Amino acid sequence: MSTDILRFATAGSVDDGKSTLIGRLLYDSKSIFEDQLDSVERTSRTRGEEQTNLALLTDGLRAEREQGITIDVAYRYFATPRRTFIIADTPGHIQYTRNMVTGASNSDLAVVLVDARKGLQEQSRRHAFLATLLQVPHLVLAINKMDLVDYSQQRFEEIKEEFSAFATKLDVTDLTFIPISALHGDNVVDRSLNMPWYEGPSLLHHLEHVHIASDRNLKDVRFPVQYVIRPHKADDPELHDFRGYAGQVAGGVLKPGDEVMHLPSGLTTHIDAIITADGDVQEAFSPMSVTLRLADDIDISRGDMICRPNNKPHAAQDIDAMLCWMSEGRKLTPRSKLVIKHTTRTAKVMVRDILYRLDVNTLHRDEDVSELVLNEIGRVNLRVTQPLFVDEYQRNRLTGGFILIDEGTNTTVAAGMVTQAN
Repeated sequence: MSTDILRFATAGSVDDGKSTLIGRLLYDSKSIFEDQLDSVERTSRTRGEEQTNLALLTDGLRAEREQGITIDVAYRYFATPRRTFIIADTPGHIQYTRNMVTGASNSDLAVVLVDARKGLQEQSRRHAFLATLLQVPHLVLAINKMDLVDYSQQRFEEIKEEFSAFATKLDVTDLTFIPISALHGDNVVDRSLNMPWYEGPSLLHHLEHVHIASDRNLKDVRFPVQYVIRPHKADDPELHDFRGYAGQVAGGVLKPGDEVMHLPSGLTTHIDAIITADGDVQEAFSPMSVTLRLADDIDISRGDMICRPNNKPHAAQDIDAMLCWMSEGRKLTPRSKLVIKHTTRTAKVMVRDILYRLDVNTLHRDEDVSELVLNEIGRVNLRVTQPLFVDEYQRNRLTGGFILIDEGTNTTVAAGMVTQAN
């Protein structure tokens, strides 16, 4: 039985029941320790609550929330016999857009919660838009608190229809609607008897069975070199001449015997062997970390790219990209000088132009813009001092994504997605 990993992000407005939902998933899938449960039950009783408040399982950050401290993304883990799950629990407020971007950027799926009484809020639309901007392949709209609308099929259909109309403006590849009550457990782990009209799966069943293998780019071979391995052991003649190139496969499938090209040199060679911590393997694909041994000696260093001769990424110095600006202390303006980190290559970069700012609530483009500030998203034109080997983000999230760093403070100030490269 497959035990692959599904990374998913949860998003929603502040009181839409996100903490309760995650608590319910952990509780009903038996993924919490007894002492944790005892503590939560005790606290619930102390507060005079009739039933165990599962939100307390995930609300360690509540004290920080009350003090107004910047909230980070909280990662939680649980497993069922079918799959292992990593949850990126992202905050709801608009001032935490950057946290949502961080949490969703490497997720396979996003769960956007909607309160059945309130229907679609500005934040529901914003989170759905961010998930599609970040090319999260699967989107689930979990319509929560169905118990508070008498498990009404009509209310579910109204929200479904309203969101489907909004989703036509987005690039959504796979959209699923599930009516739930996180508080009572309806359709979270087990199918609900209160909603016989709903014929789809429970949320956990959907998370266990959603097909993610085909989301990975298996066509375009991309291997950014992270480290060159030269053991230099004179007493071991076999290792004396060993030269390996370590890194994480960012796309395609690599096999011994394959012809590959090195960038930037353009020289071609063949793969002799693919080595892992557990020994040699006959194929490697994303997101495996491996060491390649090549047939010929080529001068290869960190930041270089190995690909197929007839399928190369763009070698680009002029890049158009969507940026989420993440810095509180600095604004992004034209002619800003920063450092770009793309796969394993780092270079200096200048912002040539800010083309427009995007209103993430209305999807309106404001072209009369001279700066981006914290949590704003815009399209920019960048000039890099040396070529980067990039694909459009839509084609490959690993070779199409990058971060920008402030050289003075060494802090990450933006996350970017390549839209066009020249």
